[in-house]
Amino acid sequence: MISKIIVNILLLATLCYGNDLKENKMNEKMDFGKGLKAPEAIFTNEVWVNMLVTDPESTFDTQVYNVTFEPGGRTHWHSHPGGQILLVTEGVGYYQEKNMPIQILYPGDTVTIPPNVNHWHGAGIQTRFVHISMTTQVHLGPADWFGPVSDEDYTTAINSIPKK
Repeated sequence: MISKIIVNILLLATLCYGNDLKENKMNEKMDFGKGLKAPEAIFTNEVWVNMLVTDPESTFDTQVYNVTFEPGGRTHWHSHPGGQILLVTEGVGYYQEKNMPIQILYPGDTVTIPPNVNHWHGAGIQTRFVHISMTTQVHLGPADWFGPVSDEDYTTAINSIPKK
């Protein structure tokens, strides 16, 4: 089972590797399931997390999980001491680093987040958003959490994106 998941992740990574974001689109929807409701202490609104690889023996030094954000769902501000990678699989979502412009995300987009960069990610106000997340170098410790993204900051950031 785990080897099948790893093969799927590697296939997904291969499809996304080296492409420009506009060309970096997946052809098929991948469904890993919602998993368990995410804790309200570090997520806002309805979010689900399905742990795919927890790596208790540190063989790969990573955790892999599918995250489903219902409309308005988002992480709190946080950082990972070993970095994080997001592979967008469904919907429209957003990513923002502290004091930086917000980025809009579509299926097939890849976000590489360096270690210790304070950020949040999640769904739009009216859109569902799903991504595979990989926390790398987990031996460096768990994520640091810095509190929620306020509704005002969330709405302001999303509304700052120019309309097409």
